[in-house]
Amino acid sequence: MLIGLGRFTVRWRKAILVGAAVFVVASFVIAGGVADKLTTGGFADPASESEQAAAILQREFGSLDPNVVLLVTAKDGTVDDAAVAAAGTRITQELSDKLGNTVASYWSLGNAPPLASRNHTQALVLGVITGGDDHVDDVIKTLSPEFTRDNATVSVAVGGRAEVFRQVGETIKSDLSRAESIALPITLILLVIVFGSLIAAGLPLLVGIVAIAGSFLVLYVVASVTDVSVYSLNLTTALGLGLAIDYSLFIVSRFREELHNGLEPHDAVVRTVATAGRTVAGSALTVAVSLTALWLFPLAFLRSFAYAGIAVALLAAVGAVLVLPAMLAVLGAKVNSVRILRHREPKPVGEGVWHRVAMTVMRRPIPIATVVILFLLLLGVPFLRLAIGLPDDRVLPQSLSSRQVQDQIREHFTSQEAGALQVVAPALADPQSHTEEISSYATALSKLHGVARVDALTGSYVDGQSIAGPGDITARFESDRGTWVSVVPSVEPLSDAGEQLAHEVRDLASPVGTVLVNGPSAQLVDSKSSLLDRLPWAALWIAISTFVLLFLLFGSVVVPIKALVLNVLSLTATFGAMVWIFQDGHLSGLLDFTAVGSLAATMPILMFCVAFGLSMDYEVFLLSRIKEEHDITHDNRSSVAIGLERTGRIVTAAAVIISVVFIAFSTSGVAFVKLFGIGLALAVLMDAFVIRSTLVPAFMVLAGEANWWAPKPLRKLYEKIGIPESEPPAPFGAPADPTAPAPVEPAEVP
Repeated sequence: MLIGLGRFTVRWRKAILVGAAVFVVASFVIAGGVADKLTTGGFADPASESEQAAAILQREFGSLDPNVVLLVTAKDGTVDDAAVAAAGTRITQELSDKLGNTVASYWSLGNAPPLASRNHTQALVLGVITGGDDHVDDVIKTLSPEFTRDNATVSVAVGGRAEVFRQVGETIKSDLSRAESIALPITLILLVIVFGSLIAAGLPLLVGIVAIAGSFLVLYVVASVTDVSVYSLNLTTALGLGLAIDYSLFIVSRFREELHNGLEPHDAVVRTVATAGRTVAGSALTVAVSLTALWLFPLAFLRSFAYAGIAVALLAAVGAVLVLPAMLAVLGAKVNSVRILRHREPKPVGEGVWHRVAMTVMRRPIPIATVVILFLLLLGVPFLRLAIGLPDDRVLPQSLSSRQVQDQIREHFTSQEAGALQVVAPALADPQSHTEEISSYATALSKLHGVARVDALTGSYVDGQSIAGPGDITARFESDRGTWVSVVPSVEPLSDAGEQLAHEVRDLASPVGTVLVNGPSAQLVDSKSSLLDRLPWAALWIAISTFVLLFLLFGSVVVPIKALVLNVLSLTATFGAMVWIFQDGHLSGLLDFTAVGSLAATMPILMFCVAFGLSMDYEVFLLSRIKEEHDITHDNRSSVAIGLERTGRIVTAAAVIISVVFIAFSTSGVAFVKLFGIGLALAVLMDAFVIRSTLVPAFMVLAGEANWWAPKPLRKLYEKIGIPESEPPAPFGAPADPTAPAPVEPAEVP
């Protein structure tokens, strides 16, 4: 099939290139504004208790946890002074005019102590923007500049979840542009160093454009029918460029190798597609299969990366196996033209540095493998204390206004007003006839450790005591179909203490019937449960699907098992390093982020799926060349050494270049994007320089001919449905079958 594809590509090379150009232009025209269709949300499980509670709150009470916080600071005196109080009251009314009766403040609640700072120089105004994440984002874009003020009486700064994630989104967008401006020129320079030719160096970037443009179009279409996270654009750009470079390096290098071996350009294209094209297709499928595991999770955020990653992997493969060979068929030997660096003849087989590395490892496989495995396990030890949480304002740089607001609230206030838990009793008919039960329940909630205040239909409570009775402000807790209670924590909502408080609130016996709990701490509990419950199934799916795919490629049951074990070793070390850096806070000063004692819950899962696919990417590159050599020589040791020699330089170059792309994204001001970039760069480098150069040759030589073993039934299955190496194709234009008539070339092909 691939030989046929190669011949087709050569014959119709001009049509393919024109079609690719039209596809790219059309994709950018149609989907150039794809970011406007994507959502900034998608971090919650729609079936979770907290989301059910949130839906009831919005539907029945028109209320949610406060997502807008105005920090009002007195320029002189305290927030109780007449002028400051008048200003605070006006600001409260202005925000209420914008958002409705979801607004409350220190002044509207009768100078409620938790809403003032310890020294009474600052006070809070709280509001709720109702609606979906995208609507919230649109509203806060207008409110934020309008309510950011500084006059002779007070200064006002805007914080809260809505403003925090608006600034997260804007920071990521600007960071994406900066990362691209850093990565592209460095990538081009590295490609020129690898190929020596400006023409050859530019080809991978063209394939990257095809992959990225096509992926934008896919995301645009998918976003028309379901939620797609705006953060998936980061993966599209980074992975699209990285995989395009990986695959193109392999294709172009094999094409140049075939030219060096004496093949005519068109024959070299066909041979390249039949050999390297098979490897690229298999590699793209392993990446795509790894990312399909993200579909098992209910969070739109993770599923979005599956849409983006699968699209970009498959499109990068199409670009490398179809569009790039068409370019090579047009260029022919001119692919080596416009040389920037002096041409160096490749060393004879058996004299390259990677051949020597392989032979050194294979002479002492057990001691070398033992040392490397112990090293990887040592790096992975910190992973044993992995803690996961949800991102908050501390993912932002300290220079941004919303981060400064939240930091001041942590430092100067006794409670976390914007982190309140909402306890909904949806089945309590006629709440006014159950005020005794509501008061008893609110009193009990206020006694829990970590609770600063409880607000309910019957008033406000602190430490088991009523501090305010019912009034106009408490009417928001009542509807015809139930009531709800606000539990304001004194602890950080997104922390172990906040998580414990959510559990205790849910466990407390309720005299008002069944209750549902929402709020940041409850969302943290539900998100962790949702992710961890599905994680074993995702890991099992990746293991089984990868095993099957590698079996279909190589006809062995030993090679897939070995590949899975080595990938787990590599990723364990990578994740250990990520915990040590980003959870424990080592290098936080150098890398400019705030360590909070946990990693964003979705990031380890996302990084595992992406890094696993990329690691398997290099495994397929190496094993394909080893298998190709083994089929010719039937010498295990020689095929391993030659396979590593033939791919070592390309895999190393690809790893360095894709690492540059990821490291460029680590310059982001958002901590979890920084984690994503550094983590994936480390995973790629660890795999290319440690796993491929030491453990692969060590394991291959220890297994010997057993590398290619499979039980007889599976061997027969492989012979029927496997994807074996193609036989060397006949020269282009010659019939594959001597009895068949020669194909007729189109007139435009000389």
